[in-house]
Amino acid sequence: MTNSLDLEHLRTLIAIAECGGFSKAAAVRHISQPALSQHVRLLERGLKRKLFERTGRTMRFTHEGERVLAEARRIIEVHDSSLRRLEAEPGQTIVVGSTEHSAEQILPEMIRALQSAFPHCSTRFEIGRSTQLSESVNRGTVDFAFVLDPGGHGAGHLVGRLPLVWYAARGWTPPAPGEPLPLIAFEEPCGIRERALSVLGGDEHRVEVTAQSTTLEGVLAGVRAGLGVALLPSAGGRPSGLSVRTDLPDAGTTQLRMLTRRGLAAGVADTALAAGAEFFSQRPYLQLVPSARGA
Repeated sequence: MTNSLDLEHLRTLIAIAECGGFSKAAAVRHISQPALSQHVRLLERGLKRKLFERTGRTMRFTHEGERVLAEARRIIEVHDSSLRRLEAEPGQTIVVGSTEHSAEQILPEMIRALQSAFPHCSTRFEIGRSTQLSESVNRGTVDFAFVLDPGGHGAGHLVGRLPLVWYAARGWTPPAPGEPLPLIAFEEPCGIRERALSVLGGDEHRVEVTAQSTTLEGVLAGVRAGLGVALLPSAGGRPSGLSVRTDLPDAGTTQLRMLTRRGLAAGVADTALAAGAEFFSQRPYLQLVPSARGA
């Protein structure tokens, strides 16, 4: 059993729990995925217990892992609280929220922009669903967040539009005529789920939601398993193991909006909007909103 715990390794453990996976946690921690995995291995080796187990394609906390996670949160809270009391905090922390759909594509641009504009500030990320992030912004626990707005009537600044694409597993065979089309979707409430059902219903498809999840990883796992099709926003990349289905009706686009908390410094908001605009301008197949600041 180790005699001490590395604070950065404990922060990595917390990031994995908050982000719902290793790859997103690596982006949030600004480290490579191999480095993040090494943090976990060193913790496991020092504590002489297994913290994660694989369930299908997903890595989940073991019972011992959950115990260590709880202790990690206590340790980090005490450590950071002590720094604040000693007035030794290095600087402001900018808290950025993002949906899972946007995290891997847009957050790297955001990291670079914020670090360049505010070199003395640290950045923390919160990954979640649009409804959860909206609530966090309203509470003031998140400074700004990129959320999806399929209905096109949401609050905040309109940054751009992402095409909605149908995906299925490679080699997936559509159901026979007269049989319902299996749909994999996010649990309600979900605007993209509503769009999928509306579009398919309008095209006279019979639809059955055969699997649902609260996370993007869960939806993708269901599609990869061949349980059905999913409608997802695309920022240009294609999820591994999946193919695009062009035989289903066009589902249009979803708006990407940026919500900002009350009282956020204008410089921070403007830098974030500029980073979002830069992301879209480098990808001409996406739809950029020319005057996002005034939307």
